[in-house]
Amino acid sequence: MAKKLYVGNLPFSASEDDVRDYFAPYGEVISVALITDRETGRLRGFGFVEMNDEGALAAIEALDGQSFMGRNLKINEAQERPRRSFDNNRSGGGGGRRPW
Repeated sequence: MAKKLYVGNLPFSASEDDVRDYFAPYGEVISVALITDRETGRLRGFGFVEMNDEGALAAIEALDGQSFMGRNLKINEAQERPRRSFDNNRSGGGGGRRPW
């Protein structure tokens, strides 16, 4: 099995290779995804690392709060975001003319 880790407070200059190399001593790194701003393409300062179970637990224990490229990382097991339903419970919205 694999676990996905949330990695927060990443430096904006970090690359996927930098993060992969930092986590690699603790186990197999399956994937690295750094989150970027849609409009600017700039890193948003967080990302996700997927590792095998043992490696993920070891990485959390060893690296949470540690300095990486001058910033103290926040690392924990990623939580699934709840799915938003767009079916019957629509709220808000925008306009249109009223029929009266």
